[in-house]
Amino acid sequence: MEYNIYCDESCGLENDGIKVMVLGAIWCEKEKKDGIFRRIREIKTEYGLSEKFEIKWHKVSASKQNFYLRIVDYFFDDEDIHFRSLVVPDKSVLNCEEFGLTREEFYCKMYFDLLKGVFAPASACNVYIDIKDTRSQRKIELLTKELRSNYSDNNKTVRQIRSHEAELLPLADMLIGAIGYYHRGLNANQGKMAVIKQMQKRSGYSLKNSSIYCEDKLNLFIWEPEYAVDIQN
Repeated sequence: MEYNIYCDESCGLENDGIKVMVLGAIWCEKEKKDGIFRRIREIKTEYGLSEKFEIKWHKVSASKQNFYLRIVDYFFDDEDIHFRSLVVPDKSVLNCEEFGLTREEFYCKMYFDLLKGVFAPASACNVYIDIKDTRSQRKIELLTKELRSNYSDNNKTVRQIRSHEAELLPLADMLIGAIGYYHRGLNANQGKMAVIKQMQKRSGYSLKNSSIYCEDKLNLFIWEPEYAVDIQN
């Protein structure tokens, strides 16, 4: 089996003034991706939007609330789509120097912690990460090195991609945006709160705590400092 995994992050900068950081991975079988992309574009046009409209968390508003609620429902209704998120409630606790790691190295080890809950044994996995800045290539190299050191089958690749190139990447942006909004304690945007409540309802999780480990629809891992020892190794 071969899988495509699309990854994104929210509030990943070290000095952005936001405590919470969220990583997310959304995946499907490679042979199913075209049908999924097509269905998402169809939903856009059903709500009067262009097929090229990007599903982004910052675009969620009361005026587009019904569209985004429909997208949430589509995610939960399509059994071929899966999502996992890693939440760092307070990234100021990431004392990289304590473990002899640079910030980027520690970041990539957490990305690996996200992905190791996604990988299926002996399956080929194509990991696509949203291009964020000029350091993206360095992160790709570090993550690839981490994968090579943990998997001997050599069938897991990491590449950069722009969000408009794959319909599931913007969907990951929306899901991690909602999780980050919740963990930051924000509530001013009616449309965003409606999306969060729908995710809570459909998943059966409050989004506050980690989900059960084997959850494969909306899998949530709340990272805490005690996990740092595991990440170091």
